Amino acid sequence: MTGGLTIDVSAVSGAWESVLPEVESVVRQAAGSAWKAGNVGPAADGAEVSVALADDATMRRLNRDYRGKDMPTNVLAFPAGDRGAAGRPRLLGDVVLAFETIRREAAERSKPLADHVSHLVVHGMLHLLGRDHETDVQAAAMETLEIAILAGLGVTNPYAAVDDAADRA
Repeated sequence: MTGGLTIDVSAVSGAWESVLPEVESVVRQAAGSAWKAGNVGPAADGAEVSVALADDATMRRLNRDYRGKDMPTNVLAFPAGDRGAAGRPRLLGDVVLAFETIRREAAERSKPLADHVSHLVVHGMLHLLGRDHETDVQAAAMETLEIAILAGLGVTNPYAAVDDAADRA
């Protein structure tokens, strides 16, 4: 448990631990930090989140079935919509990560895999906590919060390299 948050990490794909042996610790730290910074709801009885370390095939099925997009993506968040009740934890939902996509993105951006995983866990957690990026205002607020949370984890601004690359294009 991290600050009132129970984090269940399950490996759907065995590739994660062979490439990033500390993946469970990375996930727990990122999820816990996002919970502490992003939680605005009641937390008296704590909360629970599930993080699945999946592969691209699993992610493609989920993305197709739930979002109508027949391709893998790096992270999906499935909010439970649970507000909690006295005597039991609030169920936040599930965050699913796609190994091959995340590994490829980290390599393309010359970022440590652990840093990219941290970013995507934080991003997914913020979605579970009600944050979104559908409008420019929402996106700016969510990115600002992500950057601050990641800085606390020692991870550099994940948007800086994207912005720099856009400026060079």
